[in-house]
Amino acid sequence: MEITTINAELFAKMFLAGANNLEAKKEWINELNVFPVPDGDTGTNMSMTIMSAAKEVAAMTDPTMASLAKAISSGSLRGARGNSGVILSQLFRGFTKVIAEYDELNVRIISDAFQKATETAYKAVMKPKEGTILTVAKGMSDKAAELGEETDDLVYFCEEIIKEGDHVLSKTPDMLPVLKQAGVVDSGGQGLMQVLKGAMDALLGKEVDYNIEAAAQPTEKSSSSNSYIDAQAEQEITFTYCTQFLIMLEHPFTEKQEMDFKSYLESIGDSIVVVADDEIVKVHVHTNDPGKAMQRGLTYGSLTTIIIENMRLERDEKISAMKEKEMQSTQTAEQEIKAMEELTAEEEVQTEEKEMGFISVSIGAGINEIFKGLGVDHIIEGGQTMNPSTEDMLQAIAKVNARNIFILPNNKNIIMAANQAASLTEDKNIIVIPTKTIPQGITALVNYIPDSTPEDNAERMTEEIQLVKTGQVTYAVRDTVIDDKEIRQGDYMGIGDKGILSVGTDMTKTVLTMIAEMIDEDSALLSIYYGEDMDEDSANAIAEKVEASYPDVEVEVHSGGQPIYYYVISVE
Repeated sequence: MEITTINAELFAKMFLAGANNLEAKKEWINELNVFPVPDGDTGTNMSMTIMSAAKEVAAMTDPTMASLAKAISSGSLRGARGNSGVILSQLFRGFTKVIAEYDELNVRIISDAFQKATETAYKAVMKPKEGTILTVAKGMSDKAAELGEETDDLVYFCEEIIKEGDHVLSKTPDMLPVLKQAGVVDSGGQGLMQVLKGAMDALLGKEVDYNIEAAAQPTEKSSSSNSYIDAQAEQEITFTYCTQFLIMLEHPFTEKQEMDFKSYLESIGDSIVVVADDEIVKVHVHTNDPGKAMQRGLTYGSLTTIIIENMRLERDEKISAMKEKEMQSTQTAEQEIKAMEELTAEEEVQTEEKEMGFISVSIGAGINEIFKGLGVDHIIEGGQTMNPSTEDMLQAIAKVNARNIFILPNNKNIIMAANQAASLTEDKNIIVIPTKTIPQGITALVNYIPDSTPEDNAERMTEEIQLVKTGQVTYAVRDTVIDDKEIRQGDYMGIGDKGILSVGTDMTKTVLTMIAEMIDEDSALLSIYYGEDMDEDSANAIAEKVEASYPDVEVEVHSGGQPIYYYVISVE
């Protein structure tokens, strides 16, 4: 069977088949996550991303290649969830930029599209890591470039690309030791392969169900899911400030301007990433003078989403004055619903524009109340088992009537979606504070100063969250070995910012061991947020043991109400 061209109708079928195949395999992909905690979501995030685009494609009648490209690019961008979903949306964005110019696709056009897809995805990631979905995509794009000069047969072309993708995927454990230790391949790379294999089925004329339904929402507790915890080694710091910002272009950004800008940044720092689009430029640089980088950026347009991190900042003794309000120890489901309805009603009737607004991702009734007490205007339910999409972020932004809006993702997998929402918002100044945990989000809010500028607040809040250590206690859903720790199904696990801190069969001992790993001589405040499966008495008992062992550390106990994690604990 030889096929030399693909028209819009066939391409639409291929895309829908790829989406369906990923949706069908999402739980299996979730299971490939390295760490055995019940919040694995790579497959779910990728599926919901592609399904957002698939729904737009499925609704089209008589599509052209250009209209398909727009639907896929826009739909996946707005539906992107988590890091894996955002990267997948960038692969689609690059691919569709090429195919949009043609009525029919052949080997050479698709080869060019593969190159553009990989290039776009790599540019979107600040610190590309090999052994991931990016590596698999690059392996296939390199193979596509090679085959583009050898054949016109699309069937042979696609078969060979998929073979190469599977081969590169099988090598990912050799690139990332954490994958090898757990005996799995990269889950994001596997998700990408399922998209291509589904598309291949449609190309070959196999019977595929093209009906698209919304991806199923994950339950709050899924016994089959687990979490990917990425421990990164500390790098030698030459330049003090990690500086990131977006330039909202006033005029088209030429290739020469881009090269000149990169050359200038190289003269004042390193780790440079400059991603130019039609309307925005994303900038990342390590430098000792962030002002110079931003000053040069201002010559091209206005700045937004400014993040400056002091990478040399040593931990100082700090006593937080953040917890001013006491919370109810328990709250009924009826009260939770009422509280959220009241919050929504308040948002809807808000008419007067404020100078500053706040959006926070949260989970659990108690934690929601903390954020509301600290001035958050809109709470997005999410994190752990459910990562909000870029569209969810945009809807929240629309509800907050403020000129400047801070977004607190409170989960590393949500940061990229928040940044994409910021880049898509033109009428408001959106500032994403890169909070990776709930305690970091609380600390960011505590350190907000109303009389300061948005830029000064962003810098201060971003610096302060680096001083927060977070530990979370959950249970393992399968046997594995992580960080040289043998973990059995059902074991309690204490998970820190950079890996597993404790493992055991006794809840209290596991919690106390984790805390011992987190506390140092500079620690002044420890906060315990107990989850929906724990009670205040159990949390207070742990607090008493901590106070006895560490008399110089102030201990606070709060009802978090969060699922999945029995305890979320912060040390400052």
